[in-house]
Amino acid sequence: MFDPVSRYIGLEITTISVSDGDNGTRDIRYVRRRIIPSAEGLTTLAEHTVAQGERLDQITARYVGDPTQFWRVCDANNVSKPEELEEVGRVIKIAMPRI
Repeated sequence: MFDPVSRYIGLEITTISVSDGDNGTRDIRYVRRRIIPSAEGLTTLAEHTVAQGERLDQITARYVGDPTQFWRVCDANNVSKPEELEEVGRVIKIAMPRI
């Protein structure tokens, strides 16, 4: 269901039954909520000061080699929304991934 390097890989997929409005039910499958892991104990590889016009996917491609891994940078900086890390002048951590 998910790419092997997705932030959602390994999360439990579960089902809930809900009323369908016609006196029946339907099952909805979903992935359990992902809690951002603590960045404590991660090894910082680099720190980057965000410049005008930079996006997190570009920064991630530069340091990690894969723009789709932006979520790892979010985790290392304890944020859930990438745009939080795109503020000009903000220093962000680039950390080694957890194994």
